[in-house]
Parts: sequence; structure tokens; C-alpha cells
Amino acid sequence: MKIVRSKSFTGERAWAALDIANMNGITTRLHWTDQPYKWHVNDGQEVFAVLDGRVEMHFKENGIEQSTILETGDIFYASVGTAHVAHPLGIARVLVVESEGSV
Repeated sequence: MKIVRSKSFTGERAWAALDIANMNGITTRLHWTDQPYKWHVNDGQEVFAVLDGRVEMHFKENGIEQSTILETGDIFYASVGTAHVAHPLGIARVLVVESEGSV
């Protein structure tokens, strides 16, 4: 049993992570960040839920770059092969569910 108070989690660097669970190779991690990540494509699917703050998510669909603003409570789903990069707008806390070892 574990209780995580996400609003009190901070990191010493951008994209610092708190491992919450590993369920048969699917990880759930809480990230704290104030800096953009990097363009990447995950090996599998990814669920990206904004718990605190705002994030501008850039993604490519049919080779065309697009973006959307994710508010607290919003969820972004990246299917296999979806290139994407998160740009927090200030400090953000994000819950990420993905295959273990994903970028």
C-alpha cells in the first residue's frame, strides 16, 4: 500500500521521477519538471496525465507538428510510434504510465 501526495513532490532536476509502481513491466511514475523534455517515440504506448500545472504537448501526426495545451486533469495518450515532446508552462507534475525502460 502506498499513498503519494503529488503536490508535495519536487525534484532536484527537470523530469525527476518518483517510481510508484511496476505492474508486469508497465511503470507508473510521477515526474516533476520546469523544463521541456526531448522529442521521442516510446517503444510502446504512453499515458501522460497532468496532475499539477500546465503543459504544452507537441506531437507529430502524419509528419505534421501540432501542439495542444494540457491543463491540470488533462490526459495525453501517445500510441505506438507517436513522436512527442512536453513543454511545461512553469512547474508541472505529471503522472506517466508506460512500458518499463521507455525513454
